[in-house]
Amino acid sequence: MPAKLKGKIAVVTGASRGIGRGIALGLGEAGSTVYVTGRTLRNGDSKRPGSVTATSEEISKIGGHGIAVTCDHRSDSETEAVFRRVQKEQDKLDILVNNATLYSLDYGPREDLPFWELPTEEWDMMHNVGLRSYYVASSFASRMMTRQMKGLIVNVSSMGAVKYTGNVSYNVVKAGVDMFTKGAAEELRKHNVAVVSLWPRLTRTEGVLAHPDLFPDLTNSWSPLFNGRAVAALANDPRIMEKTGHAFQAPALAKEYGFTDIDGKGSTT
Repeated sequence: MPAKLKGKIAVVTGASRGIGRGIALGLGEAGSTVYVTGRTLRNGDSKRPGSVTATSEEISKIGGHGIAVTCDHRSDSETEAVFRRVQKEQDKLDILVNNATLYSLDYGPREDLPFWELPTEEWDMMHNVGLRSYYVASSFASRMMTRQMKGLIVNVSSMGAVKYTGNVSYNVVKAGVDMFTKGAAEELRKHNVAVVSLWPRLTRTEGVLAHPDLFPDLTNSWSPLFNGRAVAALANDPRIMEKTGHAFQAPALAKEYGFTDIDGKGSTT
């Protein structure tokens, strides 16, 4: 894929692994400088694979410039520090991708119990990171983007925003994310800042691949990088403001923009 975002500055939250890592790589592949945030600094610091350092190094190998930043997005002060650093080092921000999430399982929310049998802490955990952190990061990013009179905020959501998918807390969070997208888009429109939601489909994240018993059929699945190519395509669209406030499935964007997955797979749904 030719570099089309050279000179662009991006922040991708929760990019140590999974969909966030894939998005960071997709922006790096297109030539961006990408600030990669997450709680895991180096491989081996967590029981789960991946780290901000590993992701940033891979970005730099494929044509972009990766910058690893440790950040726990439950902390407003740590989140603010990320954007202060970007302001100091780059004096601009073109793209923010809100992806940070926190689940008790490595592949997603629990679906083995009804909501009344789950601890309330699971609701708090998902909302504090999967929704509140999007709001906080977007607030800091918007202060930079509105001064520039340009920018793109992508909120990673899912079709769980509009249908029950097995966990009430998760569905409420994703519905909140999409409503945040819609509302923030209205307030940022006059500043030429676009806000969209991205709905990945089944993605071969580290967690999914580690549980073949739960995900036995990956025939109609996508690599994490596919989602990154979707974000890169959005960031490269000169008419992105026409999309502001809306949610888009990654395969539909592949059909519109003409990008493919690493195996050449296109927009098949």
